[in-house]
Amino acid sequence: MIIIMNAPTEEQMNRILNKLMVNNLEAKTIAIQDKIMITASGGTEARHTELYSRMPGVERVVAVSTPFKLVSREFCADNTLVHVGSATFGDKYIPVIAGPCAVESYEQVRQTAVAVKGAGAVMLRGGAFKPRTSPYSFQGLEYDGLEILSAVGRETGMPVITELTDPRLLDSVDQHVDMIQIGARNMQNYPLLKEVARSKKPILLKRGPASTIEEWLMAAEYIMSGGNNQIVLCERGIRTFETYTRNTFDVSAVALARHLTHLPVIADPSHGTGNWRLVTPVAKAAVAAGADGLIIEVHPCPEEAMSDGPQSLNPVNFAQLMKETSEVAKAVGRKLGDLI
Repeated sequence: MIIIMNAPTEEQMNRILNKLMVNNLEAKTIAIQDKIMITASGGTEARHTELYSRMPGVERVVAVSTPFKLVSREFCADNTLVHVGSATFGDKYIPVIAGPCAVESYEQVRQTAVAVKGAGAVMLRGGAFKPRTSPYSFQGLEYDGLEILSAVGRETGMPVITELTDPRLLDSVDQHVDMIQIGARNMQNYPLLKEVARSKKPILLKRGPASTIEEWLMAAEYIMSGGNNQIVLCERGIRTFETYTRNTFDVSAVALARHLTHLPVIADPSHGTGNWRLVTPVAKAAVAAGADGLIIEVHPCPEEAMSDGPQSLNPVNFAQLMKETSEVAKAVGRKLGDLI
């Protein structure tokens, strides 16, 4: 059960909280934008819905059956729109985020940004702090990478996104980017999720490689219950027994997540396949399944990339992806990138 209050007095708040305690319900107070919400759980909360809806200061009460309460469609039937600069996730328009896996140099990022923007991408991605399986692999340019990404974003007029890997880095990352990514490896890093909840920046939350859809949505619940409802979910493939692809892209998760939650859901066919030849067909499948955006890895010279070269498109490949996928978007009544 979620009790939504509009500018309640302290007396009204205390009355609600005391009543919840009497009914043996666990309560948590959350402030999101201009609303005060109280989540209540304990197994029998549904029968108390009418009681609380009549109390002073209460705008409405929503009974939610799923464990992910705030991110569920039961709580909010309308799509949440997440705005990042000129990009809007969750509408008929389908933004495309593109750029290199890792920031390697100013020229590399600048060259990529100009190319992807020219092909229709509206946001620039690039990793500054790179979580790698091997400690001997390239770990990113760190703070220098943040500076480069931020500078190129300003010069090209593109909002930028990078991955946050450590709660201690939040303030530094927050100053340089327009959107913060929580990568697949950190989807259930709960201290990190609690920390980004206090950020006012939109959050891109990737699904973990071995996570169920419910676990993914519960991770989003951590962020939203911390006061940040500007969340975009990202399906990026899960680990299966298949060896021909890096991951198995779960196209059904795109459709199902959009049914279960009001949050936008985008797709990452680069990590979802690990093979540049498969990125375009999987991107088209994701858009057909209802994806609210795409995030694509692009490098000016993939064979020389310091990270994820095999799954990166070159600028020519990316332009072709945009052209082909825009046709699929039109077929389902939507528009891709800034290709009108």
